[in-house]
Amino acid sequence: MNDDTPNSNESRVADQPEVKAQDNAANNGAAKNAAAKAPRKKAAAKKATAKKATAKKATAKKAAARKAPAKKATVKKAAPKKAAAKRQAKPASVVIVGAGFAGLGMAIRLKQAGVNDFVILERGDRVGGTWRDNTYPGAACDIPSNLYSYSFAPNPEWSRSFSGSNEILDYIHYLVDEFDLEKHIRFNCNVTDLSFQEKAGLWEATLEKGEVVRGRTAVMAQGPLSNASFPNIEGLEEFEGKKIHSARWDHDYDFTGKRVAVIGTGASGIQIVPELVKTVGKLKVFQRTPGWVVPRPDFKTPDWHKKLFKKVPASQKAVRQALFWTHETMAMAVIWNSPLTRVAERLSLAHLHNQVEDDWMRRQLTPDFRIGCKRVLVSNDYYPALQKDNAELITWPIARLAPNGIRTSDGVEHQLDCIVFATGFDVSKSGTPFPVKGLDGRRLDEEWQGGAQAYKSINVAGYPNLFLTFGPNSGPGHNSALVYMESQLDYAVKGILRILDGNLKMLDVKEDVQQRHNQRLQKRLAKTNWNSGCKSWYLTEDGFNATMFPGFATQYQRQMAQFEEQDYQLVPA
Repeated sequence: MNDDTPNSNESRVADQPEVKAQDNAANNGAAKNAAAKAPRKKAAAKKATAKKATAKKATAKKAAARKAPAKKATVKKAAPKKAAAKRQAKPASVVIVGAGFAGLGMAIRLKQAGVNDFVILERGDRVGGTWRDNTYPGAACDIPSNLYSYSFAPNPEWSRSFSGSNEILDYIHYLVDEFDLEKHIRFNCNVTDLSFQEKAGLWEATLEKGEVVRGRTAVMAQGPLSNASFPNIEGLEEFEGKKIHSARWDHDYDFTGKRVAVIGTGASGIQIVPELVKTVGKLKVFQRTPGWVVPRPDFKTPDWHKKLFKKVPASQKAVRQALFWTHETMAMAVIWNSPLTRVAERLSLAHLHNQVEDDWMRRQLTPDFRIGCKRVLVSNDYYPALQKDNAELITWPIARLAPNGIRTSDGVEHQLDCIVFATGFDVSKSGTPFPVKGLDGRRLDEEWQGGAQAYKSINVAGYPNLFLTFGPNSGPGHNSALVYMESQLDYAVKGILRILDGNLKMLDVKEDVQQRHNQRLQKRLAKTNWNSGCKSWYLTEDGFNATMFPGFATQYQRQMAQFEEQDYQLVPA
């Protein structure tokens, strides 16, 4: 048995990962608290007490503390000093990649389960994930606030029915503070490789600067909407004006009086347009495909409402349940073709007719595909914005970008000062954001070339002790993504505890189990609106649906409720 693999439950708390030298004292304190709460961690508390003097010295002399493990490792392993300095002395129980909703939620659930020796690797300098990155004007969630939050961390202070990005980001920071997570987070740590070392039974995360962080288990929580993507348009580099991506907004750029184009009329685009039209000189919106738009019932939350939620938490829970079941009924309209689908389409068309007066513009904005095939859009102010005197809807296809603007297929060159790209993200439907290597040198991006597949969206055969969040076929088309996320987090905790408490070297889902699971999924997906013929980001280029879950949220929750050990290969340490 390799010395890198802990031999007992107690060691997962006592052998804290060397995350930040300045946090050593705090981590030892955390180990003591964990020991008080969980009998199985008493040995950890003793070790933590024995190291108290060393921790104080490390706090006073940060540089010396960082170098000490490296020197020790050099003597033991006779490795080059440079390599040894970049490796942890002890592996963490869990390495989490990403400090957005998924990564922080995973950390909270681990702490609540008694697992405290984990590290969160965040490539940015702040928490927040997609809500940190998307700060464009008008950014907001299209799911009600009381449903777009964790049930185990309710927020009674939501200011509106649908919150903006700043308020959601505040909620994320609240999670960090409330559950004391910052000491576990390493910022500016961009993971460039994640590899499983079969002999040791450890995952190794290689950082951009060369450091290697090891863990008995790993959680990929970088999120599906983390890498901004410019469209593949000819002449993209030739345009001499300003280019801004919606996920990399330039707040220093002055739009006042400028000639501006918005490319993309999806969820981001329809939020940006109503804000830009207020300040620009001329706004041209380039639409490839019109979407189904429904009204957004957004209201300011009255003070008495907030007070009630604080004094009677059950009242907020009841509101959340009401919102949940309301969205569950929407599945019958947007997931499958049913009589409710026709009702939903009529409601959307009525919204269009009520807000758009011009018959020709109505025709331009009327979708030619079934509702639900693409993401349903939610807005009260997009249609009115398009009818402003300084706005223009362009439906001719874009031929290329020119030095001074955009040239459309009708031969017109639109002169512009700035182009805003609301064109979405690189969603990992057939790849991974960085190389992930499993048993026998297999690579996840290569195995997923034909479309991503996993077992219950969270485990992949050949990649033991690895857990995914927002994994393949976990996407909702009608309900809150965080409802699905909570089920994934709780399932991952069960698997991680099985590894740690059972002192397993490997927990790997059986390949035949995974294949049967995905065959059933794809058979069900074939009958959904997502697979009814339109082109969307849900599908790969050849039409494979690796994104959405073909059912109700309650069905997904039932799927994730039980950790079925017989579906896995268990290898003892």
